[in-house]
Amino acid sequence: MAYLDNIQTFVRVYELGNMSAAARDQRISAAVASARVSQLEDHLNVRLFQRTTRTLHPTEQGHMFYRGACKILEAVDAAEAEISNVTMTPRGSLFVAAPLGLGRRLIAPKLPAFKEKYPLIDIRLRLSDRKLDLAAEGLDMAFFLGIPEDSALRMRKIADCPRVLCAAPAYIARRGSPADGAALVRDKHDCLNLRYPGAPEFQWPLQTAEGIKRVSVQGPFESDDGDVLTGWALDGHGIILKPVFEVAEHLKSGALVPVATAEPPVPIQLACLYMHRRRQDPKTRLLIDFMADHIQAALK
Repeated sequence: MAYLDNIQTFVRVYELGNMSAAARDQRISAAVASARVSQLEDHLNVRLFQRTTRTLHPTEQGHMFYRGACKILEAVDAAEAEISNVTMTPRGSLFVAAPLGLGRRLIAPKLPAFKEKYPLIDIRLRLSDRKLDLAAEGLDMAFFLGIPEDSALRMRKIADCPRVLCAAPAYIARRGSPADGAALVRDKHDCLNLRYPGAPEFQWPLQTAEGIKRVSVQGPFESDDGDVLTGWALDGHGIILKPVFEVAEHLKSGALVPVATAEPPVPIQLACLYMHRRRQDPKTRLLIDFMADHIQAALK
């Protein structure tokens, strides 16, 4: 397996453009990653990367070998998938990503049950509200809320999640409760928004009598962590737009109260993205199907 390990490490170094990042991705030391690439270069008798103290760039031979190396790894994945289908004992690791709120409330709580059902599959879960690149970060799948931008990926829609605009009673007592989208803008309400590099402009899509209307909003606070926004809202600092499942307990207790109910937010799509070749892996399919069933039940 040493040669295959060397190829896998080379591919991640090529894709991430950094030896240390590839080492972290492979859960090995940077020294081991460098040694694997060097062993591969010795075997092929070519330089795969041009290295300096600060940069690393693939050579012409490196570009050529990368294409072939990907085909080798895909062939191995396909062969292992066939064996797993025959033996009915899927095994290996799945690298999964999800937004913080979705991951904490709907994904993470169900993973132990999946592990109990399929004990030979290990789950590596990454939670982040930032936009993720599946290929560059070595992810098998990513659950997400919204509309994907990358058409090269495959998507499995799971559900449409109702959303709510809400605020704490303290905020409403101080600023009033906006009846609709026009009031949000006219009265310059403090809207708490999710912001990260590459995030779209702040527009909240509301259901109006004339159809869907996108309302431009602004406020004093932004964060790349959705749960931070919820905390600020609970403390009375503004209005948040959230999937109902993320704030259900606060709505039930009265800690948050719906606002602008005359024009509620448009539901948001919950789906799973995966690389096309990953779908042939039975463990990928098993986790997507498992989570779809449990999420749909939880949202009813």
